[in-house]
Amino acid sequence: MNHFQTILPRVRMLLAGHLPSQARALLDSMLERELLSREYHCALLRESDGEALARKISLTLLEKGDPGLALLRWAWGTWQAPLAERDPDDKDRAGSGQCAAMELGPLEGGYLELLNSNADPLQLYHLYDQMDPAREEIELCSEPDMDTINCEQFSRLLCDMEGDEETREAYANIAELDQYVFQDSQLEGLSKGIFIEHIGLEEMIGETVETLEEKKSQKRCEVPQASQVLPSSSPAIHSLPKSPERPGSTSPFAPSAADLPGMPEPALTSRADVTEEQMSPTRSPAAHEVSGQLPKWPERVEKFCSALRDMYQAEPAGPEGILVEVELVRARLERSSSKSQERELATPDWAERQPARGGLAEVLLAGGDHRRPRETQVIAVLGKAGQGKSRWAREASRAWARGQLPQYDFVFYLPCHCLDRGGDTYRLQDLLSSLGPRPLPVDDEVFSYVWRRPDRVLLILDASEGLEGQDGLLHSACGPVCTEPHSVRGLLAGLFQRKLLRGCTLLLTARPRGRLAQSLSKADALFEVAGFSAEQAKTYLTRYLERAGATERQERALELLQGQPFLLSHCHSPTLCRAVGQLSEALLELGGETELPSTLTGLYVGLLGPATRDSPPGALAALARLAWELGRRRRGTLLESQLPSAEARAWAVAKGLVQPAPGAAAVGLAFSSFLLQCFLGAVWLALSSDIKDKELPQYLALTPRKKRPYDNWLEGAPRFLAGLVFQPHADCLGALAGPAAATLKDRKQKVLTRYLKRLQPGTLRAGQLLELLHCTRETLDAGLWQHVVQGLPARLSFVGTRLTPPHTYVLGSALEAAGRDFSLDLCSTGIDPPGLGSLVGLSCVTHFRAALSDMVGLWESLQQRGEAKLLRAVEEKFTIEPFKAKSVKDVEDLGNLVQIQRTRSSSEDTAGELPAVRDLKKLEFALGPVSGPQAFPKLVRILEAFSSLQHLDLDSLSENKIGDEGVEQLSATFPRLKALETLNLSQNNITDVGACKLAEALPSLAASLLRLSLYNNCICDMGAESLAHVLPDMGSLRVLDVQYNKFTAAGAQQLAASLRKCPHVETLAMWTPTIPFGVHEHLQQLDSRISLK
Repeated sequence: MNHFQTILPRVRMLLAGHLPSQARALLDSMLERELLSREYHCALLRESDGEALARKISLTLLEKGDPGLALLRWAWGTWQAPLAERDPDDKDRAGSGQCAAMELGPLEGGYLELLNSNADPLQLYHLYDQMDPAREEIELCSEPDMDTINCEQFSRLLCDMEGDEETREAYANIAELDQYVFQDSQLEGLSKGIFIEHIGLEEMIGETVETLEEKKSQKRCEVPQASQVLPSSSPAIHSLPKSPERPGSTSPFAPSAADLPGMPEPALTSRADVTEEQMSPTRSPAAHEVSGQLPKWPERVEKFCSALRDMYQAEPAGPEGILVEVELVRARLERSSSKSQERELATPDWAERQPARGGLAEVLLAGGDHRRPRETQVIAVLGKAGQGKSRWAREASRAWARGQLPQYDFVFYLPCHCLDRGGDTYRLQDLLSSLGPRPLPVDDEVFSYVWRRPDRVLLILDASEGLEGQDGLLHSACGPVCTEPHSVRGLLAGLFQRKLLRGCTLLLTARPRGRLAQSLSKADALFEVAGFSAEQAKTYLTRYLERAGATERQERALELLQGQPFLLSHCHSPTLCRAVGQLSEALLELGGETELPSTLTGLYVGLLGPATRDSPPGALAALARLAWELGRRRRGTLLESQLPSAEARAWAVAKGLVQPAPGAAAVGLAFSSFLLQCFLGAVWLALSSDIKDKELPQYLALTPRKKRPYDNWLEGAPRFLAGLVFQPHADCLGALAGPAAATLKDRKQKVLTRYLKRLQPGTLRAGQLLELLHCTRETLDAGLWQHVVQGLPARLSFVGTRLTPPHTYVLGSALEAAGRDFSLDLCSTGIDPPGLGSLVGLSCVTHFRAALSDMVGLWESLQQRGEAKLLRAVEEKFTIEPFKAKSVKDVEDLGNLVQIQRTRSSSEDTAGELPAVRDLKKLEFALGPVSGPQAFPKLVRILEAFSSLQHLDLDSLSENKIGDEGVEQLSATFPRLKALETLNLSQNNITDVGACKLAEALPSLAASLLRLSLYNNCICDMGAESLAHVLPDMGSLRVLDVQYNKFTAAGAQQLAASLRKCPHVETLAMWTPTIPFGVHEHLQQLDSRISLK
């Protein structure tokens, strides 16, 4: 132990007075000298506790017997060399403090001896801050600390240790030696002293603390007063204050815990005394005065942050500067079907939506409750193309520039459609430097601050679906060490896998469908962009014309939009709302009587038709072909060299068809919108002679093939294709390509007509049926439209299918055109209240189902607006038959419906029961063992309102377990359930107590009950006897199921004896494992109505 006490202080001194990279050099040297195994070397590199690292190195040297401590002398001499070879320009800054730092070598007394030396801690503080960023990047990109190592890595490490005999033996020796060291009497005394300090006996050391404070205050330079406060979290060294502006450090020359990403969370001290102004790179003058003479941010970092803020704060030009805030709602992903692994956005009912009313702040804090310390936070904002995700993401960066996000020091906005770069390699520093509206260079000093403070960094990856063209993006291996260049795919994979820049906040925007969206199920928070309401669309159109200088035409433009409700419904998408504004402006400039087109195809033909009149020969066809080919590869960017000529490029840019991609290469272009790319792709399908006739129907994506289905990434192309092929040639495709394409168009029209007429709408799924209606409406072919709507089934279910405003409008038009009655199921469609009211108010809709919460909201809205006629019609048509309660909210909504009925009955204006309550015949309760016992009393209180209830099913695969108490509550309602025919109480944990209560109340149902099931409960002989006693009184009972209970042969014989008195009973199922099989057979032979199945 004397040797150990000799080595340990020197190792402590080596590790305490020098940089982490030098400690790594010492471990590398020990590995080269074969003093460490490779596995133990990796483990020590991840060790975050300095004291533990010093002990482990000392134990290793002691075990290997390093004579004369030659390795330590080599390390000390090597580490002092860089200090002596510093840049001469640094002498003025360091002064005598540098000399003091170089004289630390002979000290052997640890921290206390260093304190009494002539070393100036402030100069060592500056020495650390001036370390080489490139070298710092290497050491800070090391493997994650041991506190956050995952189970897979730990298991792999254990397997490696078990497989290597030499490593296993070395670990065993070190473990024995470590145990021996901690049993030493001197260390026991030290631990005891520390324990005494923790229980509050500070007076034992108070005098020593004051003496050491006086000595240290004479040695230090002038520092802020706050740094003189004794840290309460340092049990070993009470006389050392925290380093200036470095919270968490107990050594005046040690880097703060915030600067070391590898430090575990317990090493981080509280920052309650540090304000957001002190943490921000751009502070007010008052904050600079408070911080003293030591600025936290170097000048380069200050300039970079200022330039970054100026760049984001710049007001976008043109329509991009129009801001109408879209609503964000909480979202979640679920499997599209039980047999599919693909995930899609869940479709909550309208009343169940959880809007992010706190705006951007709520979004960024959404995953904080579940976030692990120093773990990357991933937040995804999903929405269909054109819903305003990119505009929202840019506004987030502007919010930071305006000082509204003080929790972040750096925000980088990265448009992902510019990351489509194959073959090149980059560092993360290069990637951050080359992207954004106006790329800013990120030098080494700035990047070192970014890298050392990942928790203060927000990365916004906009339009992440643009990365889907990079194969293997989500499965690429990119660890935290990033000194070598990687492909863009590798860098982004490291960010997605929470390895690279670990601890940052990653904000993604993407479409809900696609390969990337499938990996977002483990994101910390998911949000969905809700799109524009009708009022927001009108507001946007007004602001668009105001910015265009056409304020006098605002009212006329709104009249044009109101005249085309189909386009108004599509203004749910901000991109389409902008297209409507552009066309409205152009039409109003022409003057005269005009109107907007009635289809999306006509809208885009109206926008592109004038642009093609002066286009270079073949430019439109070439651009359309590029749009289609890039869409097949899931890309939206192109190179200038891909266009046929410079004239074609100049024309496309001038007409707004493409625009320079921000942050991309100098020759990079991007389509101005995704819907425009879809339209151009459809133009290529309509014009191309390379598309075979038999292949054309697959691009409508209505009946996908089982083998090699068409990847409908350009999801808007099918509707545009139908419109271009069927609408009059002169007004549609001819306006774009001239009369030469008429023959080709006629041939393709015949092919699609045969295909659409062969389709049977009743066999299509809900989503495919809606797409068929959209495509058929785009054709403007009355005969084809009638053929499709006449094939609609009388009962239409859209459960689980999102009904957006365009879907609602097209569906309503089809139902009216059919001229017959329909029944709709609109549960779990997310339909908005105006859309719900418009559909259920149609005279052709005789019955409909919808979410109870949505209906309650609709009734209240109709009552407030005074629409009594529509309210009565909705009440008569609404049905909840059959109703299945799957959650506590379902039971509460059912209670609200009953309350509305009771309110109506007590009102003088209206009387009578609600048809939905009056006509309910089947009610299922399937909440499971947790929520079931809690919600069942609420259900019992409203059961008497359902006067027509015939089937009450309380069985659930997961068992409701209402128990004896629930049976007693239910039995009290039997006198008012006069129509009840089927009562299923299976798997509810009912014992003899509940069976007896049930038997007492069953005579109330003697005239109506046909089937009673008590399958798989805990009924014993006493309960069986009670049921046997009441059985003859149940004159209407036909089936009794008491299988899988716990009564014995005695209970079975009593039931069999009672059965002989009940000629009306057809079946008694009572097989149970507690009865011998021979008894079963004997009873069955006596009465064949006894079933053993």
